[in-house]
Amino acid sequence: MSGSRLGALVRLELTQRLRSVAWYVLLGVFALILLIVTALTLAASTMDAAGGGWLFSLVIFLVLLLALLVSPTLSGNSINGDRDAATLAPLQVTLATTGEIVLAKFLAAWVAGLAFLVVAVPFLVLATLAGDLQPATIVTSLVILVIEVGVVAGIGVGLSAIIARPLFSVAATYLVVAALAVGTIVAFGLGTATARTEVTVTERAYEGSGYVCSPGESPEETGCLDDPETAECTPWRTHTYEVPRTDHVWWLLAANPFVILADATPTTYGSGGYPEDLFGQISFGVRVAQKGPVTPVRNDWCDTSTMQTSGPTAQEQIEGTAPSWFVGLFVQLLLTAGLMLWGWQRTRTPARRLPPGTRIA
Repeated sequence: MSGSRLGALVRLELTQRLRSVAWYVLLGVFALILLIVTALTLAASTMDAAGGGWLFSLVIFLVLLLALLVSPTLSGNSINGDRDAATLAPLQVTLATTGEIVLAKFLAAWVAGLAFLVVAVPFLVLATLAGDLQPATIVTSLVILVIEVGVVAGIGVGLSAIIARPLFSVAATYLVVAALAVGTIVAFGLGTATARTEVTVTERAYEGSGYVCSPGESPEETGCLDDPETAECTPWRTHTYEVPRTDHVWWLLAANPFVILADATPTTYGSGGYPEDLFGQISFGVRVAQKGPVTPVRNDWCDTSTMQTSGPTAQEQIEGTAPSWFVGLFVQLLLTAGLMLWGWQRTRTPARRLPPGTRIA
């Protein structure tokens, strides 16, 4: 593989993209969306550490969302589109190898997707300066974002080489991206609806209202218990109900691009150990799903000393569970590599067999 030939192919591909007016329109629309989101965020919150963290995470997620929506159209017809336009065959008869052609298409689609990140740089700088963010949060989120854009570009290029028709390859790329971004959430929801378990609760409480008066609260007005020692407790009662077993299906979310981005980014906590940005909120939700329901449950409301007044904080729950982003990222990279390898197999010349109606030159 020659670096000079690869560079020339990448420049050729990018030059063709830069000549398109629609490309600049997309970048302009994206900049307008970021401007509106930034203005609304500034109006809704003070730009302290928490406000800056939310703005930064929102911009990063918007860049990822736009990359997921636009990249399939940029990469999903990169090879079969050239074949239909009779511009692929002239490349194949040059000194450029099949691997160089496929890799150049992939790199060009990756760079084109990263153009959205370049447009977002001023907004990211504003959020960074205003929010006093941790360097690890900034660097990690940007690295994962760059990788995710490359994953989508690789999927599109691979499918464009595998499928003969450009329209079908673009549609297939959208379906694969939708399966990762939306299908994993749907599968998780369906899984929690089917994977359920029964929780048994045994409890007792004071007769009457069942709770002790707070300081300054009148028993005549609210019916609370003024002297719990003289009150009688109800007999022990047992009831059951069903809850979803999210701990059985949480792994379905591991390959979701947004979950990978949120789970890989170090969480910044505020007062009370609660996440200060959207990264931490999503990561907290996925980590909570890893824990199964507690059964059986025993509540003695007559003996408050045995009752737990507060549960673990979000920080304690996140730190007490295992991250899953590297597993999901490995699955995505494996999928991308497999499609790229398959696409190289379908593109190399001389071809043993081509789909009916495939244009040669």
